Amino acid sequence: MKLYSDAELAHLLDHPLFRLVAQTADELELECYVVGGFVRDLFLERPSKDIDIVVTGRHTIGGNIDTKGNTRNSILLAQALKKKLGRHTTLSVFKNFGTAQLKAGNTEIELVGARKESYSHDSRKPIVEDGTIDDDQRRRDFTINAMAICLNSARFGTLVDPFDGIYDLEDKIIRTPLDPDITFSDDPLRMMRCVRFATQLSFQIDDKTFDALSRNRERIKIVSGERIIDELNKIIMADTPSRGIIDLHRCGLLGIIFPELTALEGVEVRNGRGHKDNFYHTLEVLDNVARAGGDLWLRWAALMHDIGKPRSKRWDPAGGWTFHNHNFLGEKMVAPIFRRMKLPMDERMKYVEKLVSLHMRPIAIADDEVTDSAVRRLLFEAGDDIDDLMTLCNADVTSKNEERRRQFHQNFELVKEKLVAIEEKDRIRNMKFAVDGDEIMQMFGLPPSREVGVLKNAMKEAILDGIIPNEHDACVEFLKKMAASLNN
Repeated sequence: MKLYSDAELAHLLDHPLFRLVAQTADELELECYVVGGFVRDLFLERPSKDIDIVVTGRHTIGGNIDTKGNTRNSILLAQALKKKLGRHTTLSVFKNFGTAQLKAGNTEIELVGARKESYSHDSRKPIVEDGTIDDDQRRRDFTINAMAICLNSARFGTLVDPFDGIYDLEDKIIRTPLDPDITFSDDPLRMMRCVRFATQLSFQIDDKTFDALSRNRERIKIVSGERIIDELNKIIMADTPSRGIIDLHRCGLLGIIFPELTALEGVEVRNGRGHKDNFYHTLEVLDNVARAGGDLWLRWAALMHDIGKPRSKRWDPAGGWTFHNHNFLGEKMVAPIFRRMKLPMDERMKYVEKLVSLHMRPIAIADDEVTDSAVRRLLFEAGDDIDDLMTLCNADVTSKNEERRRQFHQNFELVKEKLVAIEEKDRIRNMKFAVDGDEIMQMFGLPPSREVGVLKNAMKEAILDGIIPNEHDACVEFLKKMAASLNN
């Protein structure tokens, strides 16, 4: 972070675009300020292409005051800027919201009239009235997003920071401008945004603000699933997503939006034998995948890879705690969770299902003798997702036993070498068999039936076991022998 004087801010904003905004606003006798994320990121020395401008004051038309106030003025300023910026600039006007958007090259400018807001208890949709710049800053979510810089020529570069957001930036604190109970109760989505900003920026949430998250957590139920998942996905895509998941859990929001994940928490001990805390293990796996550069859906697979453990947990007096088939139970849980949380029910969901189902396979192979047959089957079932599966499985090794970790990684490297060698030799990934079901029916004069499936599966198993190559003549010969044995 870097602190700037008003003169330094004026120098930083000494760009033709901001100067044009200043000139146009002065001509229309309007006050305007750049606000929000652009100002925050200026101090954090982060790039920001999206520019939010707040317009205040009433424009004079033919000696008469425009009674529509700030809302109209933001659109008037946008229209005047569009004329000056020329035909390569696009203008979109949203009269119902009193906003306008300009797109000039890679830069987007959103103009809105300064406003004040009030809320009813059962909705996060505000009642909006014209307001001053102070009113507009009061309605904002956090102090670090409530700073404004004046763009009018007379005060160009002047920082307006009534809630000391600059000091919260310096101290790495997330805090609300007003009473956090009012801020979160008015618009409960701000609770998710609070955790999201803290996670993305590696900031701490102010104690009073965090306590208000806990008190108001039930209010999140009036927010649409789509808005919640948008914020949750941004948390998951942070450099260290576990920070945000833990904050959501500590304040009680996670138990409302994702109870299946919180169900993983805890360690049960019997006869002196316990199991690891699968909640914190999952977060460690998620962070490992994030460090490996995993995309959003690989991170979701990491979050859900052990989701079936609470349902599969059993006590075995001889062996201790077991979680047999938790991967298959977890696979079946993916679709209902995605549906409820408004996540996509398409190939991305199926991808997560596949990785949850298969995540134990490379580990089991690495724990045992690494056979060609086991590797062929893994390649066949994982297909093009094999590399992501291996990344997930590598991230899943969180044992604190150094010898155990060393042995696993040694075996894991052998699995990866075998994967490369067998794929080069046999082309198993997304393999199509040399003989399909239609040809099997023609060969033996069979209708679609169980017998066709038995023959086709036997051929597949023989190919994956390396008994026969995936070549037409070899497959036909095998099928004839197999059919003869079934008839005897």
